[in-house]
Amino acid sequence: MQITVMPTPLKRLLVIEAEVFKDQRGFFMESYSKRDFSGVGIHDEFVQENHSRSEKGVLRGLHYQNMQAPMAKLVRCTLGKVYDVAVDMRATSLTFGQWFGVELSEENKKMLYVPVGFAHGFETISDTADLQYRQTGYYAPGAEGTILWNDPDLNIPWPIQNPLLSAKDQDGMSFAEYKRNPIFS
Repeated sequence: MQITVMPTPLKRLLVIEAEVFKDQRGFFMESYSKRDFSGVGIHDEFVQENHSRSEKGVLRGLHYQNMQAPMAKLVRCTLGKVYDVAVDMRATSLTFGQWFGVELSEENKKMLYVPVGFAHGFETISDTADLQYRQTGYYAPGAEGTILWNDPDLNIPWPIQNPLLSAKDQDGMSFAEYKRNPIFS
């Protein structure tokens, strides 16, 4: 498999494209190969894979797990289209508090590698979307944190203005509150 890695303005946050083979039957791609990912500097061991389905306008995030249960993610959209966002939560980073967004879709087959120290979220912009993501850590509810999706300090231009949110995502902490006691250095 051949993968193309596109750096983002946020150090270690990467957009990844895998080689896709198409013919009259459809397509084939290796969505993950430890050998190939290690070859581009991603040496993480993924231990859990999740799959979510969301309707248009659903926004999930911005979530992270603290250093009691740190987690990197490899995210891809296998049905529909999402606007995927990662926020740099590393207090000593030159891009602390900056975010990056990218459209992930079943058509473009792009993936986003979200390293430890980032909050992650997405909004469904197609009628339905399936998101699949590999994680380097197991979900640990006691280690989870949520940053408010519409925090004015982050100023993320989500495509849909009035998203459908969980109670947890409605009550996320402000980025200003996080900055007073940052978890990631």
